[in-house]
Order: sequence, then structure tokens, then C-alpha cells
Amino acid sequence: MTTHTTAPRRRRALALALTAALGATLTACGAAAATPAPAPAAGQLAELAQQAVAAGVPGVIVRVDDGHHPVTTIADQAPWTTADHRLTASDEFRMGSNTKTTVATLVLQLVAERRLALTDPVERWLPGLVPNGQAITVRMLLDHTSGLFNYLYDPAVLAAYTGQDTRPWTPEELLAAGTAQPPLFAPGTRFSYSNTNYIALGLILQRATGQSLADLIQQRIARPLHLRHTHLPTSAADRQLAHGYEPDAAHLAPLLPPGTPPGASFAGPYRGPADVDTTAVNQSTLWAAGGIVSTAEDWARFDAALLSGKLLPAAQLAEMRTTVPEDPAAPNGDAYGLGLRKVVLPCGTVWGHDGQAAGYSSETYTDPTGKRTAAVLTNTVFDLARPQAATAHQALVNAAVCAMLDKPLPAAPSPSASPSVD
Repeated sequence: MTTHTTAPRRRRALALALTAALGATLTACGAAAATPAPAPAAGQLAELAQQAVAAGVPGVIVRVDDGHHPVTTIADQAPWTTADHRLTASDEFRMGSNTKTTVATLVLQLVAERRLALTDPVERWLPGLVPNGQAITVRMLLDHTSGLFNYLYDPAVLAAYTGQDTRPWTPEELLAAGTAQPPLFAPGTRFSYSNTNYIALGLILQRATGQSLADLIQQRIARPLHLRHTHLPTSAADRQLAHGYEPDAAHLAPLLPPGTPPGASFAGPYRGPADVDTTAVNQSTLWAAGGIVSTAEDWARFDAALLSGKLLPAAQLAEMRTTVPEDPAAPNGDAYGLGLRKVVLPCGTVWGHDGQAAGYSSETYTDPTGKRTAAVLTNTVFDLARPQAATAHQALVNAAVCAMLDKPLPAAPSPSASPSVD
């Protein structure tokens, strides 16, 4: 799943999410709160967060650290969501495909220890599990040039992702769903984002170390960095989360891309004017492709440690930042490295990732040195696909990155009326 620099491109990306992904401050009812920060950034960011909520976003968390001033944290939510949960800037979120950056970091740590090689064929580690695995390398999995079909396009997996099916899926079953379909292209010939790549990488990590992926994340990343709210859930009992929401079936249908299986909708109790609560939907389809739970503060610490060289030797960090264009027609635009994205935004080029899980969307960025960080977390994916919400949300992301880079914030757009729920 990729994000883009303009609202129309972002709306197209969000419309694909169902199948392709497919100091805390307490917020009073619908009113944003911000910690002290350099004016006018905090005030303008709070205003933009309010505008996003007014445009139909159920809730949003913003965290910006420009490396010089007090950290800005903002939490805002629609009044109808407060009965479920009072949103705070320290709440835990499903981080979706941000997980890929963590998995890639683990892989590159093993490469530095000479326990893996980027040139290793998949067949060496997962014999018989990936067709043509001798021609697909670890690097191709990391930068999405393997050609493997995206398992979330499988109708049975999609039913679990949306909560319609509660049966747990194993990583091996997810990999099998992705490899049951023909490859999209010959290995190494082009870029195509596929969650199947990271399920394979998670299994390779377990084969190479003899440890579970959840334990590797704790031992090699969360504990050394003191990330007390970051983990890969190992059971469905994990409920210490900000609540997530998606449009109900009638309001979701117009937002879905052509080719989505008929009847696709999210399971959950009805909330507000046109949403369902997706906090408890089946998350077994995510795992190494998108299963990590974290907070804005924890993820900022991870991103900062990674880009500043605290988690990887210089050679492996350089490999991670070796990119391929996400769009061949825009070679100077957004690009994908090894589990890390280079994103071009109005105030500059940043590094990080984005992520989507049912009811949760996140964009987390840092400067090239890891000294500055920004995160925008929203508790929905498809409510962002509505034009007004998409425009307001992109304005908020752009402003957060500008504030992170200590550059003038773009002019705030005029407040928009809430979109119709008809």
C-alpha cells in the first residue's frame, strides 16, 4: 500500500487499501488539544486536525518532533466516537504496513551477522513453499520486485481481513494464498507492492533464527529501544487499542475499486451516522505484513533509531535506502527501498512508511538523519477515501512534515462541511 503527494492520488491509493493492505493529551468531545510547541505550528496543526474530523475522519493523532522544540502532540475525535473511547496521543494503534520496516530491519540485522544474505534464494529458506523460489531473492522480497501475487486479493483472505470470517489464518496459509495465483511478472523485472513478500520474510526470519517473529521484535527492537507499547499480538485477546472504524456496507460500496468481490464489507457493531467499529475484527491476516501494534511516540523512537544508525551498520542502512521507483513514469517521485519508503512531499523528501489495517491508517516519517519525526495516525482507512476527508487529511500530513522539517506550513485550507452520509 502506498501513499502519494496529492489528494487525488492518495484517494486512489486509499480506495485500494481493502484489497492491497487489504506526553499524552486527552481530547474533549471533538475538541483538539496540543502540548506546548513553537507557534504557529501547534495551533495550525490543531486547526487542521479539527478540519479533518469535521470532514468525516472519526479521530486523528498527530505527533511532531522537529529536533529543537518541545514535541507537539494532538488528538482530536468526532463526538460520536467518545462513547467508545476518549482518544489520547499515547493510544495504541494497529500500525499496518509500517510493520514492514521492522521486519526489514530484522532481516538486515541478520545480514550484518552473516546469517542471511540479500542474494539468498527463497528456496534456500522456504523449500517448496514458493514456486520459482530459486529465482526470487531475499532482496526482491524486501523491495517488492519478486512478482508474487498479493494474498490480500484472495477472496477468502479478504473475508477474514474485513472480519466477515473469524477463523485464524496461519502465515503458511497466507503464503499459500499468495503463491496459488500466477506471478505478476518475472522476478526482479519491476516493482509491485505485495504483502505476500513480507509473509515470506517473516517465515524466513523464523527459519533462520529458530525464534518466533513476535519474540524477535521484542528482543532486537522493542526492548533495546524501550518501546513499551510496541508488540506483535499473538492472540485475538489484544484489545488495548484506540477504537477503529470503517464505513458500513452501504457507505463503503461507492468507495471500493472495480473488481472487489461482491458484498465486501467490514464486520462490527454500528457506530455514529454511517460506520462500524472494527477494533475486534480478525487480524490474523496481517502478521509480518502489517500486524504490529504501537504508539506514535514509540514509532518515532524506532524511526529515529533506525535512520540515525542505531539499529543497523552503515552498510545495511545504505542497502535499506537503495530504492526502486514506485511509479516508473515518475523516476524522481516516491520510491521503495528495503522495507523503507522515500516520500516526496511539499516541504521536502522524507523517509518512513505508511500502513493500513481495518480501522487504522498511519503515516510515519523522519528526516534522513533520524533527528526529526512526524506521525499522523487516523482510526479509519475508508472514511479517508471520501474527497473532502482525503483533502483535509493530506493537508494535515503535509503540514506535519513541514513542521517536522521546521519549514513554513502550507496555508490552511478553508474549513469544509462534513460530507453527506447519503
